[in-house]
Amino acid sequence: MAGLATSFGSGAMSNSMDDVAENAASMLIIGSNTTEQHPVFGARIRQAVLRRGMKLVVADPRAIDITEFATLHLRQKSGSDIALLNGLMYIILEKGWEDKEFIQTRTEGFEDFKATVMQYPPEKAAEITGIPVAKLYEAAEILATNKPMAVVWAMGITQHIVGVRNVMDLANLQMLLGNMGVPGGGVNPLRGQNNVQGACDMGGLPNVYPGYQAVPLEAVRQKFEAAWGVPLSPQVGMVLTEMMPAAGEGKIKALYIVGENPVMSDPDSNHIRHCLQSCDFLVLQEIFPSETAAYADVLLAGVSFAETTGTFTNTERRVQMVHQAISPQGEAREDWQITAELAKRILEIGERKVAAAPLSGWEYANTAQIMAEVAAVTPSYAGVSHERLERGDHLQWPVKDASHPGTPILHVGQFSRGVGKFMPIEYVSPPELPNDEYPMILNTGRVLYHWHGGEMTRRASGLMEIYGQALIEVNPDDAVHMGLDNTARVRVTSRRGSIEAEAWVTDRVPPGMVYANFHFPEASANELTIAALDPTCKIPGYKVCAVKVEVV
Repeated sequence: MAGLATSFGSGAMSNSMDDVAENAASMLIIGSNTTEQHPVFGARIRQAVLRRGMKLVVADPRAIDITEFATLHLRQKSGSDIALLNGLMYIILEKGWEDKEFIQTRTEGFEDFKATVMQYPPEKAAEITGIPVAKLYEAAEILATNKPMAVVWAMGITQHIVGVRNVMDLANLQMLLGNMGVPGGGVNPLRGQNNVQGACDMGGLPNVYPGYQAVPLEAVRQKFEAAWGVPLSPQVGMVLTEMMPAAGEGKIKALYIVGENPVMSDPDSNHIRHCLQSCDFLVLQEIFPSETAAYADVLLAGVSFAETTGTFTNTERRVQMVHQAISPQGEAREDWQITAELAKRILEIGERKVAAAPLSGWEYANTAQIMAEVAAVTPSYAGVSHERLERGDHLQWPVKDASHPGTPILHVGQFSRGVGKFMPIEYVSPPELPNDEYPMILNTGRVLYHWHGGEMTRRASGLMEIYGQALIEVNPDDAVHMGLDNTARVRVTSRRGSIEAEAWVTDRVPPGMVYANFHFPEASANELTIAALDPTCKIPGYKVCAVKVEVV
């Protein structure tokens, strides 16, 4: 990721949750259903509003629960976030609310950025976003005059074909106002799963080794070759959304899937099923049978969080110990044990003779040894150890050495690249908009009572009693137009598929939009979603696709 993303590319919160909740004078939540998807942090935000009067602006097409606590709710059209942000920054510049000293001393590229922003006067931003000009001025004043201001977002910002550009524009906003490297400010993406931050930190991306050390850099590659005792390719690998089509085309012959259910969580489920079926060999490592299990040649029994010892790294870069509470059931093993055993057997089968590496190789006795290896090759984790975590040290990376206390706030004094770089970001419309045949927009996401593909939550009877089936949110005006009452079922159809589910008539969604989740296989929103990708990070545009809605 170029430019600003050199500093922000890790996708972690620059500030901690405690800091934001206690010190932000104002907050912009955009593309995050915080109280439903991150309820602990959502509760802290509500308390900050009620207890100390924090000014909250929420930008979301839906009237999500957190809007009840907002000073202002901006209901932008889906996919118009860049036009909204550029319009707000136009007003900030027009009123002279920008932090001139921060811009001069800590950034570069301001003039090119400004020239782009000035192409988005409030009237143009209002036309694109559907937000009245007066509300744009009100939002800009709240955010610019109540400092420090924290920006919080989630997958409503990233799951677009312009996801990277959306994030860069939010970074532009925070640099424009001087809210970087200060308590109560920052850019604060909320990760979608409990350890997705840790997975990325450990190199679970095709272009980096652990600690975001770039694959193509020769010095980095040589370091890992020396540590692991094997030659490594300088070529960047594929992301998931590239692997699946490659499998469908016969370019990938085998898949090893660990703790993922692409049939439920990837866009265009019909195509995903075709791709999995096309694989010559598929191994699935899971804790429960899932919809993807039907396509697996081999099932490996992994364990849940309660059956393992190790670390999770959360959205605020905090490394936390997890202790085994119960022994693994049946033939299940911890994931790291399975992976290590598979690697050793592959080496044996291939009769490969690998020189002993200076580090532990695949002969791990426990996860403390793995963490020691991580610290040895990953500068941002250099001071992290199970010993420190066990004694109660609160460590947020980067942790530079064994005596370093960690880094609660990033970018204090300077950015990792030196100065922050403003990026000129133009608005790009979504790839699929309504027309006569598909006149409505579908937005997708989760609900409070279920999680992702629902493999665990659909097995919890208490949760199923509360929310036991897929529901399609439909605006009351659209319901009247369709002759729909609140107990009827609707059929939602896109260019890729169709689902049927009970309608929930509610003004949570605006006219012209329906909202669906992907927790239930009989009516998953991902039967409908489009696999159009962000060209940089390859994330799918889950949040905008054109559909038609009919009463069943």
